[in-house]
Amino acid sequence: MNADPWFQMALYLVVLLLLAWPLGRWIDGVLSGRLSRRWRWVDKTEGMFLRLAGTNANEDMPWWRYAFAIIVFNLIGVLVVYALQRLQQWLPVNPTQMGAVSPDSSFNTAVSFTTNTNWQGYGGETTMSHLTQMAGLAVQNFLSAATGIVVAIALIRGFARGRAEGLGNAWLDLVRTTLWILLPLSCVIALILASQGVPQTLAGSATIRTLQATHYQVPLKDASGHAMLDARGAPRMQEMTTTTQRIALGPVASQEAIKELGTNGGGFFNANSAHPFENPSPLTNFVEMLAIFLIPAALVFTFGRMVGDRRQGIAVLAAMTILFVALYAGGVVAQSQPNPLIAHLGVSGPSMEGIETRFGTVASMLFATITTSASCGAVNAMHDSLMPLAGGAPLFLIQLGEVVFGGVGSGLYGMLIFAVLAVFIAGLMIGRTPEYLGKKIGMYEMKMVAITILAVPLLVLAGTAIAVLAQAGRAGVLNPGAHGFSEMLYAFSSAANNNGSAFAGLSVDTPFYNVLLAIAMWFGRFLIIVPVLALAGGLARKPRLAVSAGTMPTHGPLFVILLIGAVLLVGALNYVPALALGPVVEHLMLFHGH
Repeated sequence: MNADPWFQMALYLVVLLLLAWPLGRWIDGVLSGRLSRRWRWVDKTEGMFLRLAGTNANEDMPWWRYAFAIIVFNLIGVLVVYALQRLQQWLPVNPTQMGAVSPDSSFNTAVSFTTNTNWQGYGGETTMSHLTQMAGLAVQNFLSAATGIVVAIALIRGFARGRAEGLGNAWLDLVRTTLWILLPLSCVIALILASQGVPQTLAGSATIRTLQATHYQVPLKDASGHAMLDARGAPRMQEMTTTTQRIALGPVASQEAIKELGTNGGGFFNANSAHPFENPSPLTNFVEMLAIFLIPAALVFTFGRMVGDRRQGIAVLAAMTILFVALYAGGVVAQSQPNPLIAHLGVSGPSMEGIETRFGTVASMLFATITTSASCGAVNAMHDSLMPLAGGAPLFLIQLGEVVFGGVGSGLYGMLIFAVLAVFIAGLMIGRTPEYLGKKIGMYEMKMVAITILAVPLLVLAGTAIAVLAQAGRAGVLNPGAHGFSEMLYAFSSAANNNGSAFAGLSVDTPFYNVLLAIAMWFGRFLIIVPVLALAGGLARKPRLAVSAGTMPTHGPLFVILLIGAVLLVGALNYVPALALGPVVEHLMLFHGH
């Protein structure tokens, strides 16, 4: 692929927007019910699922019932995924005879995939059976993505409706999103990936003899599957030699498709999208990057259509795109610098440590920026090995709440929260009651906005502080100093913001990290969703006011600047001190010879 960073970014954005525009119209048609009214078989299929849920298509839920349905739905998902992992050694479709996963790892993974985080403290091809991968992880990739989309749609309805008590039927929205949006798109992408060599089989693995013996080390594990530590807290290792290699196979293409499309990120293989079976070529790399942003970009157009003013969606899209381009540019420039500690050896050009050589620096940094702009943990390079500021750019994107396009649904409702904050700030500056999309923003709405904006930073910073103070937290750090702190900060930023990527130098498959990160993931998801739905319910009850001479336009360049400022201001106030102790200090040390 062309190595010019601006060509790649421009090509990517052009193709993305050309695909997102019609998809935005399709999503509007599906969730407004036009599809089921047009085709009788669609309506009958939806009705069958609704009867199983004990509801009907005409039920209009108030916000608290909508939220209750979403939480119950996801709690069931946690229990199912946990049970599949703990029982997989006795269940079918386990060709490599994988044993039961440890309780704390099962708990972490169940919460992770249910919350659309897909944080993985394990190697997928060495831990999970095919049944667990398909019926547990891949299914939750669909359902967690559907959860994010329907919450965004509920918030849009809050803006679009006037004097209404309900936000729609959560069960109907989940069915429609899964069946008519996520499933068809995943089938198309899976076929493209399979045609390019991504495996799609129920076979277990193939064993081959290598040309020479391989010597390696593995950590010793106790009876419960946890790494055994020495007196210093480091993993105890043992020497191993082998002359064969087992090549894992499985239903990869189907999981890869929804992993990217649903901004999930949980790879079938431990190396994720850097593995040639998940991402074999520059073409599949481009397709996977498109899949990550496709629905988040389309939902912006859906938003404009549903509120009756497409300019509103374009303004939000403009703010997202400007932030994306700026942070991508910063990351590429930082990674393009040679490492000063090896420059004296005559090595020139960008640092290639951790970069997938098939894609190069530009495509790897574009992927890194996309996956951390969205709540997607997929990676095609090792973020832990990036230059300090190049790794700091994806970290900061996560900490912004992943509202720069963001996750499916979660990016849009996160950005709309910042839009409400922006009009509130503007209202204070000009002495007017703030309005957004014809709805007055009052004390109740701002309380919900404040909870939404402050909840995740509290989880991130408190979790990082606990890890730094606790011996169990420090024991997982393999790189002491500023980079070790960056690894812990990245872990909790990724977990609480439901991203799932990692600075993988941190050993997290321990009871301490499995439990603490699972708590951050759960509350990072639902401490946002509940106040967002409460905000939507409050807005839906208010009348929608007509535009007047005193109404501040929220579709022009001035509002775009104000929205970007609100996002950056909150991000800077919350995280700059922590970033200064991590990537910034590491950068200064590196370029001063340390």
